[in-house]
Amino acid sequence: MELLFQVSICFFAGMGAGLGTGFAGMSAAAVITPMLVTFLGMEPYAAVGIALASDVLASAISAYTYGKNKNLDVKNGIVMMVSVLVFTVVGSYISSLVPARTMGGFSVCMTFLLGIKFIVRPVMTTKQAMQQVSAQKRLIQSILCGILIGFICGFVGAGGGMMMLLILTSVLGYELKTAVGTSVFIMTFTAFTGSVSHFAIGGAPDMLILFLCVMFTLLWARIAAVFANKAAPEVLNRATGIVLVVLGAAIMVFTYIIK
Repeated sequence: MELLFQVSICFFAGMGAGLGTGFAGMSAAAVITPMLVTFLGMEPYAAVGIALASDVLASAISAYTYGKNKNLDVKNGIVMMVSVLVFTVVGSYISSLVPARTMGGFSVCMTFLLGIKFIVRPVMTTKQAMQQVSAQKRLIQSILCGILIGFICGFVGAGGGMMMLLILTSVLGYELKTAVGTSVFIMTFTAFTGSVSHFAIGGAPDMLILFLCVMFTLLWARIAAVFANKAAPEVLNRATGIVLVVLGAAIMVFTYIIK
């Protein structure tokens, strides 16, 4: 009975995380971590490590799917990824020097509000409009935005996937599919780095829970990515918005009510 309960929790956690990753480049940690902590009583640090590990393959398969459909900006994605990784470390170091503050709800609120934004004000930028920006300007934008995202993620400790999607669509002017494709491409490497460091510091995780979360997240991320790449922009905006709103509301319930 206990095994069935564990499988059920991992299934729903993986489903939420996979849909969020495939549709919006959302970090699996935002969904999996509160569910493992709340329902399975797992230590938060270990839960984050499992969530990040689940993110690696889910983001990779999503990035492959988006790239196959020519909805991925690899060149600027790599530039932004390097900036994000470097300044995540900088932000984390500076955060350790200032008084602790409560910022646990940052990622949850961003997920919920970004979902509403996609429903009310969908991203209708076209690839033709994207191509009007010069390569040099795009490169500079990628570096600066990567610095901003990395620093805030390191300082706050959350919100990377959602911040990348918001900045890629609102600041850099990416159309939605390319923004998500580029976001999950970056998240593949950031999640791998984060999971390895978590396991190196905290030790080996519960292998059954790790396996179940990785497989279920991978499955649903693949399904979401395939659907997203075939959907019309209006449908994708609405679907992404609904997924984010539902996930944001669910995480709030798990984190602040059930717990």
